[in-house]
Amino acid sequence: MLTRRLLLGHGIAATFLLPEVAAAAPRRLVRPHGKALPLVMLDPGHGGKDPGAIGISGTYEKHVALLTAQDLHRLLLRSGRYRVARTRWRDVFVPLEQRVALAQRQGASLFVSMHADALRDPGVRGASVYTLADRASDPQTAALARNENAADRFGGTGVGTAPPAVARILASLVRQETRVGSAHMAHCVVDSLRRDLPMLHHPDRHADFVVLKAADIPSVLVEMGFMSNRADELALRRPEHRALVAKAMLNAINAYFSSRPGMVFAARHRAG
Repeated sequence: MLTRRLLLGHGIAATFLLPEVAAAAPRRLVRPHGKALPLVMLDPGHGGKDPGAIGISGTYEKHVALLTAQDLHRLLLRSGRYRVARTRWRDVFVPLEQRVALAQRQGASLFVSMHADALRDPGVRGASVYTLADRASDPQTAALARNENAADRFGGTGVGTAPPAVARILASLVRQETRVGSAHMAHCVVDSLRRDLPMLHHPDRHADFVVLKAADIPSVLVEMGFMSNRADELALRRPEHRALVAKAMLNAINAYFSSRPGMVFAARHRAG
């Protein structure tokens, strides 16, 4: 039975599914026993000409996402357990497909997209987490996906020169294991966030988010709250609340990698 580890270890996925993976990766930090530390790609939503949601008092989603990602970045590095990269480091626009490509090129082991969107109902508040699915889990999530995907158009990941039948089989195997990993990460996020933060009703949801479409990288989109809710917006404006979100996310990432040691193996092969 082919597994993602086997595919990645022998370079099949890199050859047939993700040509970007073969690109040069940044210098690797390694553990004493020689294994590369897993790379966590943080994706602060929106940026530049795309402000994302705008809160009741004028707070921009793009700023909240970037500030919280910076806090989480520092915590991850301080832990000594990860390499960390970001899709954007300042207030610039990055197309959705480029965010996915950056994670693929650098051989990320985990992709975490950070947002604080808006809904029609200002009474809805709380954090939530989303994974990729062809159909949305509920109408509210479908609306969120439409908002996020409107940033630009996604052209899809190429499959190189593999025969169509082989490419489909390999893609199916890789994507299935990736979705299992994404679902597990989502569970870790919900468990961690709910200890200290208000949560959306049924906080673990799914939809067809473009930014989660990396074929072989477990990916989640975290809504830290809603700019359309006065209480959520006020909380996300406060540095101490964003620090609380970042700490909860660190705990979720720690729990994810502690229960999936094979991810370090996969990261080492994709980067090398």
